[in-house]
Amino acid sequence: MDLTLSAAQLDLQARARAYVVDHLQPNEAAFERAGGRLPAATRDELKRAAIEARLHGGSFPRELGGQGWTVLEQVIVHEQLGQATGGLWSFIPGGYNALVHADVAQRSRYLEPSLRGERFGSYAITEPSAGSDARALEATAVRDAATGEYVLNGEKWFVTGPPDETDFMIFHCLVGDPSLATDEDPQPTLFLVDYDTPGVALKHDPDYTHTFADRHPQFVLADVRVPASAILGGIGRADELTNEWFVEERIHIGARCAGAMQRLLALAVDWATSRVQFGQRIYDFQGVSFPLADSAADAAAARLLTREAAALADGGADPKVVHAKASLAKLFASEAAWRCADRVVQVFGGRGYMREFPAERYLRELRVDRIWEGTSEIQRLIVARALEKRGVGRVVG
Repeated sequence: MDLTLSAAQLDLQARARAYVVDHLQPNEAAFERAGGRLPAATRDELKRAAIEARLHGGSFPRELGGQGWTVLEQVIVHEQLGQATGGLWSFIPGGYNALVHADVAQRSRYLEPSLRGERFGSYAITEPSAGSDARALEATAVRDAATGEYVLNGEKWFVTGPPDETDFMIFHCLVGDPSLATDEDPQPTLFLVDYDTPGVALKHDPDYTHTFADRHPQFVLADVRVPASAILGGIGRADELTNEWFVEERIHIGARCAGAMQRLLALAVDWATSRVQFGQRIYDFQGVSFPLADSAADAAAARLLTREAAALADGGADPKVVHAKASLAKLFASEAAWRCADRVVQVFGGRGYMREFPAERYLRELRVDRIWEGTSEIQRLIVARALEKRGVGRVVG
């Protein structure tokens, strides 16, 4: 497998790098001090700069207004985005990949404005009683035979999206009433729901360990009426479309974690080779340099695992193998990145514990990568099952 980057891919990497260094990193400290809020003018500038750099809508086909990146090209960009704290890349115009299944009217209403930076959508899956086990979902959509509308009910947690920007959600629910005995099982289905639809209510907007551009509020939908035209991708396809998102996002997480480790290591090496204690550089103490060497090995492995998963996806490999490879990359990279952040905080000592330093922010931010889009335990389940069903050689080879 040749992972050498082409001239066009190197240009893309450079554009993403310049955007991160020139636009995202300068806003990190102010974003932290403001508790995760940016002025509207700053948000608009981040969106404008991303569009000018042709970084918006990366995964969407060109015919839909996106950049048409391969999965490997998405990874190249996300490796750079991971080198900014605060999740500030969330302000780059785009959308969840489920919107690629939108019909013409839905594209006009949701996807096209999202790619212009005029709208932002969120994904609503998790519920108070349903996290890793999607079979426990309780949210429903029941068709009103008299009007043809669907009546949505349910409570969703961790509805991810940037505050002051997000104005619609992709609502994952069951079409039919699971409390009634019928011959047909309720069908998992996605609906596009505007936040201003009557019956949609923000229940709670909790603070989390990290200060992040994407917040994770809780919504309650009570007798929310939407037309049949709000169905995204067709009745019964929610599990399939959501799994497409999970695979893509797990690869992206692996890439961002690899990028975060690269920045952490660069900061730590620069500090440790210039900081003198007891008459010598602290880098010359093995207690400082050896943990960084271990993290360098982790960073290189995470990058290769993620790029391999991307290359397999681009090459049309068995989707089940790609799924396993994405989980393998996400599992390793997320675990390794948090270890790296912990080590780098230690290298910086007291400074590493200050929120104005990136290492401290990364320590808080990287922890959640072992939880969202499938916990490390879920990734281990996926990998273990793939080892049995697909064979060891296909999973690790």
